[in-house]
Amino acid sequence: MAPIELGSDQFMVLPIEMPPCPSFPEVAVHEVRIRRNAPKIATANDSRSLFVKNIPADSTEQHFRSVFTQLVGAGRFEGISFEDESGAVHSFDPAQAVKINTIAKKRKRDEIEMEEQERERQAIQLPQIWTRRVLRSSSTAVVLLADDKSVQLVLKAIAKLSKTKKYPVWDDESVSGVSPLGVPWISSHLRDSRVDKAEARRSVHAFFNAFNRKEKEAAELAKRLRNEPDEDGFVTVTRGGRSAPASKFEAEEAKRRMVEKDTKKKSEMKDFYRFQLRARRKEEQAALMRRFQHDREKVNAMRERRGKFKPEA
Repeated sequence: MAPIELGSDQFMVLPIEMPPCPSFPEVAVHEVRIRRNAPKIATANDSRSLFVKNIPADSTEQHFRSVFTQLVGAGRFEGISFEDESGAVHSFDPAQAVKINTIAKKRKRDEIEMEEQERERQAIQLPQIWTRRVLRSSSTAVVLLADDKSVQLVLKAIAKLSKTKKYPVWDDESVSGVSPLGVPWISSHLRDSRVDKAEARRSVHAFFNAFNRKEKEAAELAKRLRNEPDEDGFVTVTRGGRSAPASKFEAEEAKRRMVEKDTKKKSEMKDFYRFQLRARRKEEQAALMRRFQHDREKVNAMRERRGKFKPEA
């Protein structure tokens, strides 16, 4: 099978057949744009992932699993990551704790500590009031497939759709495990919005207890690091206002910026005065004459080694 090569900005059109519904009793076609995933920061799964945009607002993983199964069969689709899933889970770590943890030496966490953190995260989660998420219009996502061959099969199957006109169907009834939208969705949201006060209070208290504990741990760790000498045996003494000591990377970055600034300043002042410009031109002219004299001597030496040309009588 010849591979289908697309540029990083070239999209293919994936038509999806939308079945009729009570609000719109006609069959419609929704066009999804799809291409190979090419993020700015490369990852290990880029070769077996696809970037899709203009996806339907009611998209779920089950819907796309059904679509790709209709295209290339079962077993090729592994998962999908929607654009707003990264901000779905909020961190309860204070900003100072995040910075201190990057400065301090990393240590291997044991299973007991990881289990405690997981239980803590479960305790701070507020009750869910939506049974199903609805995406904004023209959302994007990244589809992860089994391997690079699966990507080629999907692109080839999409290319054939323009001839066969047999588009994959977007059907809620054939997809299992997806809560229905419409009136039942709104009714369940109104019912779940009346959360138990005791449960909500318990989650809020657990959140602030974890936040205050981590903030205190970060302050103690910053104080300990501030009193520890660096590799050269020196301790940097600062006066108030600083929440954490400067890391070695920050110091090296500041030194590099200072050197670049000095170099730029010297280059700008190099030909500031007219006598500097005349002196530089004289130096360039003298260097050019020296190179010319050296090349002429080399040519004369080559001629002497070669001798005079004597034509045959």
